[in-house]
Amino acid sequence: MRKSKDRLGQILITEKVITEEGLEKALEMQKKEKSKLGDVLVNLGLVSEKDIVIALAKQLSIPYASYSKGLLKPAQDQGLSKLVPEEYARRNLSLPISKHLNSLTVAFVDPLNLIAIDNLRHMTGCEINPIISTKSDLVRAMDEFYGKEDLLKDAISDSYELEEFQTEKSKEDENLSLDELVSRAEEAPIVKLIDLVLMQAIKDRASDIHIEPFRQKINIRYRIDGVLYEIPPPAKHLLPAIVSRIKILANLDIAERRLPQDGAFLVKVEKKGIDIRVSTIPTIHGEKVVMRILDKSSTPLNLEELGFESQNLEDFRKAINSPYGLILTTGPTGSGKTTTLYAALNEIKSPRKNISTVEDPVEYKLEGINQVQVKPGIGLTFANALRSFLRQDPDIIMVGEVRDLETAQICIRSSLTGHLVLSTLHTNDAPSAISRLIDIGIEPYLISSSLLLIGAQRLVRRLCPECKEAYEATSKIVKDFNIKQELLYKPKGCDYCSHTGYRGRIAIYEILVINDTLRELISKGADLGEIKKTIKDMGIKSLVDAGLKKAEEGMTSLEEILSIIMIAE
Repeated sequence: MRKSKDRLGQILITEKVITEEGLEKALEMQKKEKSKLGDVLVNLGLVSEKDIVIALAKQLSIPYASYSKGLLKPAQDQGLSKLVPEEYARRNLSLPISKHLNSLTVAFVDPLNLIAIDNLRHMTGCEINPIISTKSDLVRAMDEFYGKEDLLKDAISDSYELEEFQTEKSKEDENLSLDELVSRAEEAPIVKLIDLVLMQAIKDRASDIHIEPFRQKINIRYRIDGVLYEIPPPAKHLLPAIVSRIKILANLDIAERRLPQDGAFLVKVEKKGIDIRVSTIPTIHGEKVVMRILDKSSTPLNLEELGFESQNLEDFRKAINSPYGLILTTGPTGSGKTTTLYAALNEIKSPRKNISTVEDPVEYKLEGINQVQVKPGIGLTFANALRSFLRQDPDIIMVGEVRDLETAQICIRSSLTGHLVLSTLHTNDAPSAISRLIDIGIEPYLISSSLLLIGAQRLVRRLCPECKEAYEATSKIVKDFNIKQELLYKPKGCDYCSHTGYRGRIAIYEILVINDTLRELISKGADLGEIKKTIKDMGIKSLVDAGLKKAEEGMTSLEEILSIIMIAE
């Protein structure tokens, strides 16, 4: 393996994948995080995983193998699965492709892992000829080669074959005893089915799993990048056993089927823990279950990775480093508000600062921060927790959501008495947060005195870097949306994005800094229309402007932006 003298960053610049400025930004972050340059560039959204792998292939002078082009298809008649066992291949992300005489071609994610290469050499008795691939392509090829791809389909198909043995019991589902529920939930086919549903969801990057009972069938849907997709459903008669199995995992009462329940459990995948939050509700056809998948490793807790424009990031950083005041993030449920606040706390936390949060629920555990879970049933509400916080000598307080007048009043008072307070509101844009606080019952002069910044946000789907297609915008689109870049991109669909045209999501932001002009308008009780007009005259970019910029940069499509913003507003 001959290594090029050019560094990875220089190759990416030569290939016009990144700019000098982008590389400098990534190198600065690499020093702080002590990560690989390629990982930092991908996390910043400056390059795709494929871009990095192609550049590494050039740097190392080895071939690049893509799944979509059929280059990760191991030879079927050379005994490769016995030569390199599945457990070793998955642990070391190395897939045997072909064997010729004493030379074994192996696809790696990290061909610089000399220990893995040396171990393979001793294990197989062959000289190793490395090629490089992306992790997602390699895992998909492994699933296909080692026979894992159709496990879920097989388990679902097998569920229908159980019907003739379960028919009599299924007629008595409503009257099953506790012992029968536990027994059926712990049968091997049910355990296997739930495990595979979870594993497939995690593999597909789903954020939620919906299990929905209807009169003649069960629906199972995964939410991927904000959109729900159906998968083939199991047999309807297995619903009680499926729900009971999930309840056992989440430590819920399996005998209670009349009331909603909430719980959680932990699964381990590739040595990392993933939290699964479980919610059940009774419907007319049985219990519906939603499992939320909280994968810390896939959630960016660095402000640089969230999607801020440079000026917005500068304004936001200035606000969160203020000694006191109120910062609000707004948007609908699932728009990433809490993630933005977590990233802010992650940046400003310090041994010299006492930071406390009150949340419902606590989604991610942050080291060095005191996090409190709301428990209304025992009287631990947002307002009661906040009162206790003020006796705990806090510097920074985060409130999961401002829901009522009492919570809003304590947030305002805390920010006026020397504390930095961060919280969320459900409004469509940043200016509407002001009128929302007034509607709750907060006096305008208190709002103008305490507010530092309001950020509105949405999550939009990223176009798949492997298959996005360029097209020339029509003159009407250019005129209607004031688009400066006539070449836009649209989704196509490929294996990498599961034929959706999109992979992953990025946030778009509207950042409103409360300056003296706005403070004066708020304190005199100006209506929302006047405030919005002033903001527009000041040249502050709206959510639509931020979204259109992402479309011009080729990160998302115009259709995606219009659907998210127009539906919300």
